Formats: sequence, structure tokens, C-alpha cells
Amino acid sequence: MKNVSAATVVLAVLVAGLLTALSGSCAKIVSPTGGSKDTDPPVVVNSVPPGGTVFFKSRTISVTFNEYVVLDKLNEKFMISPPMDKKPEISLKGKTMKIVLKEEPRENTTYTLYFQDAIKDLNEGNPILNFQYVFSTGSYLDSLSVTGNVVSAYDLNPAGNILVLLHSNLCDTAPRKQLPDYITIADKQGYFRIDNVKAGRYNLYALGDINGNKKYDLQEEMFAFSDTSVEVTPEKNYISPGKDSLSSSRVQDTATAKAVVKGDYPLYLFTAPLKKYYLTSTSRDLPYRLRYTLSLPPQGYRFEIGGFGKDEYFTERNTRGDTLTVWLLDSLKWSEPDLKTYIEYPYTDSSGNVIGRKDTVQMRFTMQKAARGKQPARKYVPEVNIRGGTMKPGEVISFSSPSPVREADTSQIRLYVFSRDVKTKIPFYLAPDTTSARIYFLNAKLAEGEKYLLVADKGAFRDIYGEISDSAGFQFTVRPANSYGRLIVKLTGLSGNVIIQLLDKSEKVLMQRVPDYRGEADFPLLEKGKYRLRAVFDTDGNGIWTTGDFDIRRQPEPVTYYPGEIDIMTDWVVEQEWDLGKLYEKSPGLINLNSEQNRR
Repeated sequence: MKNVSAATVVLAVLVAGLLTALSGSCAKIVSPTGGSKDTDPPVVVNSVPPGGTVFFKSRTISVTFNEYVVLDKLNEKFMISPPMDKKPEISLKGKTMKIVLKEEPRENTTYTLYFQDAIKDLNEGNPILNFQYVFSTGSYLDSLSVTGNVVSAYDLNPAGNILVLLHSNLCDTAPRKQLPDYITIADKQGYFRIDNVKAGRYNLYALGDINGNKKYDLQEEMFAFSDTSVEVTPEKNYISPGKDSLSSSRVQDTATAKAVVKGDYPLYLFTAPLKKYYLTSTSRDLPYRLRYTLSLPPQGYRFEIGGFGKDEYFTERNTRGDTLTVWLLDSLKWSEPDLKTYIEYPYTDSSGNVIGRKDTVQMRFTMQKAARGKQPARKYVPEVNIRGGTMKPGEVISFSSPSPVREADTSQIRLYVFSRDVKTKIPFYLAPDTTSARIYFLNAKLAEGEKYLLVADKGAFRDIYGEISDSAGFQFTVRPANSYGRLIVKLTGLSGNVIIQLLDKSEKVLMQRVPDYRGEADFPLLEKGKYRLRAVFDTDGNGIWTTGDFDIRRQPEPVTYYPGEIDIMTDWVVEQEWDLGKLYEKSPGLINLNSEQNRR
């Protein structure tokens, strides 16, 4: 073999590379790709024992997938129905998920291990939706089902991620004391389906489970209950969720444009009224302001601060009387970062008796370090309710002070009206609010379409700390009534007490009215825009929406919505008819017309 020099080899390589480049000059050079993105969920290739096994005897279950998987938020999403006292142990090894039952399953019982979408592939996170593993310790699989919807009782919004419970024990104490026979979780649209149920009679509940014990044992937990027991019969045939075509059960909500599955049983979620006295919170958000909140209005019981001299503080109470605000007047006291206070309040003991309780409460406040340089002087200016330089006809001017007002000097306040550029002083009357030491009302005869000037000179208000208000001026116009719109709701099908609420797009209540003797509710002086209506069936006649109470088997007061938005235009009067006999429940899966059941 002849010897070849290194130079010859290099030359040959360069020539070959040049020829390759020339021959491919028409080809586009691109980076290599990994192919199309994987969008397929994992697939079960083997289960030991197989899913659907009867005469189940094992305590260990293995499920193998066609690819590596991860378990996402398993503690939140995994459930076993009927529940077990001891939660199964679940682990992954390679492509296999191992489930170890920590207690012996009950005899002749069908179990469903429900994972929701917790099982996902490792690389792309594609979930297996509604994955279930079912087995029976008896000779057959229970094959019946219960479906329904959970909505918030007050606004009828779907209540997702809420537990739904079936109890064969029909005693009212069962949801508080026992685990349910069957359990599932409502989806994001509030729809639920409990499968593999044995024929029989059950009580149906929904629970916002705060402490995770699947029992309604906390006062603050959201809860719902069906008025009547659920009869689960062979007519409720089991249909595999993967094959269940729900298109015929879907309806469209013109307001929310969301398709929701309609179930057989509606559940209205509520939070029960508080019945026990206790101190719910304490706070010190300013060095000189302490706040104590009680669970219920004191109703004659003592709710007082102690440990201070009578000239060392000023107290303020809210309208309900369940919040006590203490303004410290002694700078030596409020300069303490850790202040020991004493509070006396009503308290419900373990026997259900209301007693006077005295507690020591440490109120802490950490002063922030001042930034370098000269700090701006603090300005004390009460806030005035004049927005955008306009006021509505009949609206009263108010001053809101950030701290309690000790005195107001009317000689430092002036009100003028402009007429042909001539400024004329007009009389007014200044009065404190009867419920708050921080609010004053200025009453005057203000005419529509007129321009005004309100001047508050320095010292118009003096607070309890001796601060005097800075000077301020406000020009405004009283808008004429024809610059607003008006809505008159004419009700038919009216039965019993009803409250009509006007809502904005975010469903904030703007106004509410009790219909007059003609069945009309009048909403004047509305800004141009779109509004919604809600009706509260005020069954107890107390003028407000009343929540539910399972202790006395009281459902929350029913509500219904007008189906659609109402467009209000400037200088227009809209007369809107509304038949309350046709109840529209905003969650579209729960629309029921002429249904007495919805009145509950």
C-alpha cells in the first residue's frame, strides 16, 4: 500500500466537501426537529388485578402505562369511594403505578378509585381524564349512578371542586359523624356523577371540606343538602364516562356562553349562620388603632376594652356592633411595639351557654424605618364624595375623616352657586353621622344643572389627635335627571315577598327594591350601560337574603336571574316585564321553567 501524505488527505476532504455543497445548493438548510408534539395521554397496557375484578381479594394493585407518568396534586385529586379510614398508599416505579390498600375492603362492596386528571405523561403533561379503577369484593359490580349540579345558593355560580357525598344512613347526624358510602368531586362547572352505586335509598350532600375529613363538622364549611332522599334504582343505568354522550343534556347560557352538563339533582351550596360567640380576629394596622371583631353582634352583652384610663382612648363601633375599634390617645401607649390589652366579650362555652369572657390580647405593630432624606409632612384632609366633578340629583355631600372627628367648624366651610359667572354663597347644614364619628353630612338645596363650589378652609375639621384639616376646594355640577337612564321592572307571577336587585357586570349589587303594590321596582338615575337583575325570594320577610341552616333543615332562600342583560341608555326609560313564575337559574344546566321544586 502506497504512503499518502497528510496534505493530500486534507485536500481530498476539502474537495469532497465543496462538491457536496455545490450539489445541494438548491436545498434549504434547517435545524433538525423532534417531530410533532405529543398530545396523546398515557394508555393503560396492564392492570393486576384487572380493572372490573369481582371477588377481589388483593391488597395491592399495579397499573402499567405505555409511557412514563407523573402524579400531579394526588392528595387533592385522588379519592376512593366508598371512603376508607386509612388512605391507600400510591407510588410510581418506572411506568407502573402501585396502589397499596391500608385496610381490608368491606364485603360485597364495589370500590372506585378515582384519580380525576392526576395521572399525566412525563414529558408533555398530557393527563388521563377521569381515570378510574373499579373492583368489587362481591360477585358483581354495582352499576347504578347519581348525577347532579352544585351551585352557590346566593349567586347560582357553579361550585367546582366540592365534595359530593351519598349516605345510606338517613339520620341527620350522619354527615357530621360518619364517612359517606359514596363520594366524588364536582367538576369546575359544578357537575358531578357518582358511579358504581348500589341500589337503595340515600341522602345527598355537598361539602366544602376544610379539614379534609369528609365530614360536615366545622361551622365555616360550605354545605348543601337535598330536601328528599335519593332513590337509586336500576333505571339509573351505569354508562361508562368515556362513552357517555352528553350532547343532549347540554344547554347554552346566553349570559355566560358556557355549556354545562345538566344532572338529575341540584344542590345549593351555603355557609351556615354563625351561632356561637367568640372573638374572630384582632388587628393593629396603625400604632394607635386597635380592632377587635366578634362573631355575632353582642346584643346586650358587654363588649369592651380594658386596661386603659378613660382619657387614654376613644372607641368606635360599626353598625352591627360586632367590631370594636379603639383609637389610642396616649402617644406613650401607641409607641409600644408590643402592647398588652384586655378585652371583655360574650363567649359560647362547650355547654352552649353564653358567658362573659375576659382575655389578654397582645397587639403588635412594627414601625417601618424611615427612608433617608426629608419626609413629606402628613396631610389631614377628610375625603369628599364628589367624583369627577359631578353629583346626582338628591345626593348628599359627605366628609369622611380617616380618624374620628373631635369638632367641625362650619365657619371654615362655604358653599357657592355660579349663575352667569356670578358666585353666590348659599346656606347649608352640617351634621355628624349618627353611626360613625368619622363622617359628616352637608345638607343643602342643590338644583339640577347648576354649578357649585365647595370650599373647606384650613381647620374646618379637627380630629381626636389635634390634627387640623388642610384647605381644599371642589367644583361640581349637579347632573340633570335626563342625563341618566331609568329602569322600571314590571313583575308578573309574583308570589310572597321578593327583593329585586340591580347588578353591574361583575354582579355587584348597585341597588335593591321591594316591589310596590303594582308589582313594580323602580331604578332611577342609572349610568348608561348594561345591567342584570336578580330576584331574592324573601321567604322569612326580613328584607335580606337568608342563608341555609342544616340544623333546622332550612334551605337558603331561593334566587333567580332575569335571563339576559338590560341595556340602559341616556334619557331613556326602560320598562322591562319579568315573569317570576318562570325561574331562570343562571347556571345553564339548571334552567327550569315553571318548576315549583326550585322555590324550595
